[in-house]
Amino acid sequence: MSFRAPVRARVPAGQQARVSRTRSVVVRNAKDGKTVVIGLAADSGCGKSTFMRRMTSIFGGAPKPPAGGNPDSNTLISDMTTVICLDDYHCLDRKGRAEKGVTALAPEAQNFDLMYEQVKALKEGKSVEKPIYNHVTGNLDAPETTASPDILVIEGLHPFYDDRVRELVDFKVYLDISDEIKFAWKIQRDMAERGHSLDSIKKSIEARKPDFDAYIDPQKKHADMIIQVLPTQLVPEDEGKILRVRLIQKEGKKLFDPVYLFDEGSTISWIPCGRKLTCSFPGIKFYYGPDTWYGEDVSVLEMDGQFDKLEELIYVESHLSNTSAKFYGEITQQMLKNSQFPGSNNGTGLLQTIIGLKVREVYERITEKEVVPVS
Repeated sequence: MSFRAPVRARVPAGQQARVSRTRSVVVRNAKDGKTVVIGLAADSGCGKSTFMRRMTSIFGGAPKPPAGGNPDSNTLISDMTTVICLDDYHCLDRKGRAEKGVTALAPEAQNFDLMYEQVKALKEGKSVEKPIYNHVTGNLDAPETTASPDILVIEGLHPFYDDRVRELVDFKVYLDISDEIKFAWKIQRDMAERGHSLDSIKKSIEARKPDFDAYIDPQKKHADMIIQVLPTQLVPEDEGKILRVRLIQKEGKKLFDPVYLFDEGSTISWIPCGRKLTCSFPGIKFYYGPDTWYGEDVSVLEMDGQFDKLEELIYVESHLSNTSAKFYGEITQQMLKNSQFPGSNNGTGLLQTIIGLKVREVYERITEKEVVPVS
């Protein structure tokens, strides 16, 4: 095995980032074989962290920050995966963005050249000197040495924005949260937990929306799988407490097979409540059928409502096919294991878990290696 010098973070001339002098280090064991790159795009506060925890748990080990490194590092490392936050590729720090009058969503606030160079290097098995964007101070800290993992997950606002970076990603996921739900979640979090006023929350959302619509939202057309979170259709005006969640899956992909309900290619509406599934008001409704997404054929699996007893999910799982589960009940097992995560009683948790299994399927097809299930 050969060892190459890591690809170092370059600070462009004239950029506004302030970089500290202390260097932190990420230690990873060397690995053999191909690195598979997974991309996750979403706005802030849309559940990326929860999705990461569900996905990485399928491969074993709890994701943790680099041992002995910068305590404010955004990198998370587990047995087979390394998750890097693309905020680390801001080329303008918080003060620099304020001086230039741009948001963190704007392309001019990102160093796409360095993002491309380092994702490419990691995919090729090389180490990189990755910058760290400190979300506490708003500055760029000293870079950390990041080694190439079995599975590299790049998550953030812009994983599919730059053509060069997008071409490096083997499997693309987008979390598409409707404005109504995003607003309800932000109110619940920022008013209850952070003491923000309703007026300040509205102004914050409105200030981000133009750049989100221009630069983040269009990336969803490139995704292989999209999770849409929408208001329920079971009851009116639920204020985001009950969710309708849709998994949009592109057809004809070589690396994964879309999951389906009952009969592949059919259009099915199913209310499973009854003797085998406990449902309190307003119940649960599933839908499956074909559709189109930006001109491409897709299949859609949808869940509206929430589970009363999570262990009864096994009944629903028994009617799903092409889930990429290794054994009967693996989806239910994963959901019960992570039952403390947000969304574990509704479609967000169920469909995130299915995508996690698809990531495992993608990894196995690319590397031709089998991943042993972890309990």
